[in-house]
Amino acid sequence: MSASTTKVEPSPSGTGVKPKTPQKQPQEVVAPPGLKALLAHCTKTYPEQKNPLQITTRIKYWLGGQDPLDYISMYFNKGDEENGIPPHWHYISFGMSDLHGDERVHLIDKMKIEEKKSSGMGFEMTFRLVIKDFKDGGKLKLPPPTWPATLLQNLARYCFQTGNRLCPGDNIPWKKPLNASSTSVFPSRMSNILIGEDAQLGKVDTPLGTVEYCQIVGVTQDEIDQASRWNGKGILNFLKKDVKTGGSFLITDMDRTESVFQLFPECYTEIENDLKSQGSELAGINAGFTFKEILKPKPEGDSEKPEEKMVLESLRSLTLSSVSASLNSYIKDTPLDRAVHLDGIEITFAPCAVDYLTLALRDRIRHGKHFTFKSDRMALTFVAEGVSGSAVTKDHRYGVLGYWIQVLITPDLMAKMLRDFEGKLNTKEDIKKEFYWEEENLRIVVDTKIPSVFSSSFIKRW
Repeated sequence: MSASTTKVEPSPSGTGVKPKTPQKQPQEVVAPPGLKALLAHCTKTYPEQKNPLQITTRIKYWLGGQDPLDYISMYFNKGDEENGIPPHWHYISFGMSDLHGDERVHLIDKMKIEEKKSSGMGFEMTFRLVIKDFKDGGKLKLPPPTWPATLLQNLARYCFQTGNRLCPGDNIPWKKPLNASSTSVFPSRMSNILIGEDAQLGKVDTPLGTVEYCQIVGVTQDEIDQASRWNGKGILNFLKKDVKTGGSFLITDMDRTESVFQLFPECYTEIENDLKSQGSELAGINAGFTFKEILKPKPEGDSEKPEEKMVLESLRSLTLSSVSASLNSYIKDTPLDRAVHLDGIEITFAPCAVDYLTLALRDRIRHGKHFTFKSDRMALTFVAEGVSGSAVTKDHRYGVLGYWIQVLITPDLMAKMLRDFEGKLNTKEDIKKEFYWEEENLRIVVDTKIPSVFSSSFIKRW
């Protein structure tokens, strides 16, 4: 990220020396409506910090720059030690919502504004980082680190590229220390992300719509694994219990070495009991995949309807090498009002999706629910028997409805898949793996050739 850290100083009122010649008064810079509303909202929280430290991109996104966030402000929060809130830096983004109102970044929907719906992508991001050296008479020893700004820009870039927004409860398997862009020589266990609600900023209405403040919370691998199985909001509530794991403000401590389950083992028991009775609330993830039909020999004289044959020809062309070229015709030709049924199906997943295959079966399908893998322009849903509104049945297990692929997972098939997956879905092994169930004509492939798009999870939203 091309950025510079600057402290915004008040404009000087003058030099104290009368100029020899009249000079034009500089015109007052008026902040655009969205930005003005957000700045006012932050000032209510930090009235004594009207000009906080700020990181700004050299070339704005709307001028061809690579960083979507116009600004990232860094406020000092002195905390409240008596209530378990330590001093920390509070990073706040500007740019996910509509700052300008002139469509330079976000298209304007006047109906949405009138109904007070979301501004731009509907949210801004925040991050809270504990300050460890706040000791000497209440004075700060060091300025705030800038690596959190890089983290926020990376997340913003992903959201702009995919159109996916962040919501409280989401989890993001980051798979590397959040401060990896810094010069820190000590690897942190905070290598994944949960999305929480910012305890102070909440939501705000602007002239261009509503903005929700989503807080980035650093968590351990243990914690993200359980968030994936169970639900992100539940894990965040565990983290709020103690200042060691973030406290009520969910403050990230990059030096934390113990997970919430090591500190409070009873949390794990609560998760296991809830999963056994209710199943997981995780409805799906964003992850790369491709598919193609597995054909069965057709009896003589049995032919497809003309329009169905055209659709199936598009589907059958969706091989690994031609998925991008074939996708437009596939979406165009597949009817949206009824499902096209397939003889069988081969699904090839990116490695990032592997961890969720067992979860989808054990903690969703087993409880009569569904689970969705969402790629850039397609969606694949595993459906349990009895899910209302699905386009698949026991007689037609595999269907395509527009850009939506559905796969029926019966109890018998689920048991087979769980048995065959056990101990064999190791993402660290850089080899192609195939699983085939002949009776159901279903093949699952895990292939490193499929791009491992940035993976994030969502709860009951998609």
